[in-house]
Amino acid sequence: MNTSITNPITAYIGLGSNLADPAGQIKTARAEIAALANVQELAFSSLYHSPPMGPQDQPDYVNAVMAIGTTLPALDLLHSLQRIEHEQGRVRTGERWGARTLDLDILLYGDQQIDEPELIVPHAGLAQRAFVLYPLFEIAPQLRIPGKGKLVDLLAQCPQAGLKRLD
Repeated sequence: MNTSITNPITAYIGLGSNLADPAGQIKTARAEIAALANVQELAFSSLYHSPPMGPQDQPDYVNAVMAIGTTLPALDLLHSLQRIEHEQGRVRTGERWGARTLDLDILLYGDQQIDEPELIVPHAGLAQRAFVLYPLFEIAPQLRIPGKGKLVDLLAQCPQAGLKRLD
């Protein structure tokens, strides 16, 4: 783990998997993210079990949220996360919301609002996704989402929709 990062930005990463030992995929990804240069793990949520968001003919997901401190620019962080996905067997088929070994999303990057072809932050679906909001609330209950308001208010409008915390 990297322990001496000066003036880091706090970023939140959503982790999800529904193939090839999903809980193991999440745990491996957590270690890989924490081992990145210029990244320090700040918090990690419990694992959550959730039904698939897209096509229903796929296994359920395991999800979590990780808070990191980083000095990496947002796009460099994105590229590092995509490399980890690829190393863990992620194949991008172009199918939206399909089954995958690993999905790593930058949910928040400090208080920045980013709208670039490769990256939108806050993550576009963040406010409607129980599998993001509940683990995020677990590790950062006082959080304000840029352009969206208080996390607690978003959570109040988002039913759990089959989400279950794994212990």
